[in-house]
Amino acid sequence: MTEHNALSRRRLLTGGATVAAVAAAGGLGAAGRAHAAETWETVLNTDSFASYQSLEANWNYRYPWGSDHNGSARMYASPSDHNHVFLSGGGVLTLLATRINWDEGTSSSTPHLPIRYHSGAIHAKHQITVTNQFPNYEVKGEFQAPSAPGTWPAFWLTGVNSWPPESDILEFKGDNRNWFNTFRTSSDVSSTIVPVSSPGSWHGYRAWITKVNNTDVDIHYYLDGTWKAAHRGAGFVGKPLWLIYNLQMEGSSGNSGPTSDTYYRARNVYIGRTRVS
Repeated sequence: MTEHNALSRRRLLTGGATVAAVAAAGGLGAAGRAHAAETWETVLNTDSFASYQSLEANWNYRYPWGSDHNGSARMYASPSDHNHVFLSGGGVLTLLATRINWDEGTSSSTPHLPIRYHSGAIHAKHQITVTNQFPNYEVKGEFQAPSAPGTWPAFWLTGVNSWPPESDILEFKGDNRNWFNTFRTSSDVSSTIVPVSSPGSWHGYRAWITKVNNTDVDIHYYLDGTWKAAHRGAGFVGKPLWLIYNLQMEGSSGNSGPTSDTYYRARNVYIGRTRVS
């Protein structure tokens, strides 16, 4: 059994798991075995979408920088506005993108596309930072993702203080292929493009991030528990990352998005990490 496959079969969902146990099973490789005394801790449990109280305790609405980004959708959500970010029972959070028929100007972010949709985004209050104290992170969730032309859903990590770094755990660009991306610079990018059968059904997307030296990490990407790729994240160590769940539109996914409502659903989103005592 490869290390990748062994790790993909571990279910590190509770704070009771230890890195020692995973290392003993061959799941963390040399770096993990060297830190076999580390303990596993849950940072964001899978119940953060159980209620609005839990959602707002663990997540902020919209992007960390505001309402606009690189597509044609503007994000609208707040504790009093659940038109585009709402809970739909069973621990499911839904993002809804709707077409508008009035002029709302252009996005404040490059490439400044005309705003043609209202949609939703949230970002986790916890920032993910790989350090000597926290050398391993797991980030995952289950999603029903739209894949029609002009839809651009994502579940991704991006630098708090600078861009890059960036890691795209889920990104569809108007078809049925998921893009696992790791940006080291704007021109130094690793992409693994994986076809997904019926993206609108529930699928699991996961990243395991592990420190490999003083500056770099390896990011292992999984689809439905199967290892798909490993990318080197050069310069990621010590840089805090936002975790963002958003439904952007058009842009990289095509210039003619849907006129009907677009839904993007998530459940069981989870963040865990190892801690060195």
